[in-house]
Amino acid sequence: MSGPVRRVSSGGPWEESFGYSRAVELPNGLVLVSGCTSVVDGEIAAGSPYEQTLTAFGVAVDALKQLGLGAADVVRTRMYITHARDVEEVGRAHKELFDAVRPAASMIIVSGFVDPSLVVEVEVEAYRPAGGDA
Repeated sequence: MSGPVRRVSSGGPWEESFGYSRAVELPNGLVLVSGCTSVVDGEIAAGSPYEQTLTAFGVAVDALKQLGLGAADVVRTRMYITHARDVEEVGRAHKELFDAVRPAASMIIVSGFVDPSLVVEVEVEAYRPAGGDA
């Protein structure tokens, strides 16, 4: 892909008030997806760490779909969790979604998120090879 930077929004509650895009595609084909939680349509879809992880990655993949990409194009994931006890559940959700893709991945324990009912936040990076459809 050559040309300008492309930006997409998910309509999330903080995108407008904090001034960021859900995803940004660079001219070199790299796509960066902002941190995603289990907030859908402005509401927290609470649940187990496993369920929150599936929902958060779903938000990220939906952003990729707006750019004509999907989970198979993901090359890196980052998972931020608030408790070490959630490692297995979050990891199980990641494996379910990305086992065939095998992106580079990190899982980091943090002190908390903007809402205390959130226990996981994820980021993804995807790549569109040169000549890929935009």
